[in-house]
Amino acid sequence: MSIKNPTAADRHIGQRLRLRRTNLGMSQEALGTKVSLTFQQIQKYEKGTNRISAARLFELANILDVDVGFFFEGLEARHSETQGMQESVSLPAFLDFVSSKEGSALNQSFTKIRDKRTRQSIINLTRTLEKAQPKIAKPKKRAK
Repeated sequence: MSIKNPTAADRHIGQRLRLRRTNLGMSQEALGTKVSLTFQQIQKYEKGTNRISAARLFELANILDVDVGFFFEGLEARHSETQGMQESVSLPAFLDFVSSKEGSALNQSFTKIRDKRTRQSIINLTRTLEKAQPKIAKPKKRAK
């Protein structure tokens, strides 16, 4: 029996697991307890170091109150730009941000705003701020 290395799909599923867990405000330890695993094992799943079996993925989906398909959303776009995003932000970079403390806080606050106009104003503001950032110049290569 050969041991297979985790793939980009394993990492994607792990990132989606982390995203959902953090959006629920659940620690790795709490999730591990619910599935009789250590937080280290949850950490390995989230990093894509260890593969998640189909049965375990089904169990995690039930605990996290999502359909199993949630873990596969966006997988096709893995090597291209994320659909719906105008800038060239890769899906892994996007998932890393939204599952970070600041990304999670931003998302939780944003989703509590009920007025569509206010949400659109915030989106417009962030786009304006992005455009106003100074461009980071790439260092010039020296001629040999």
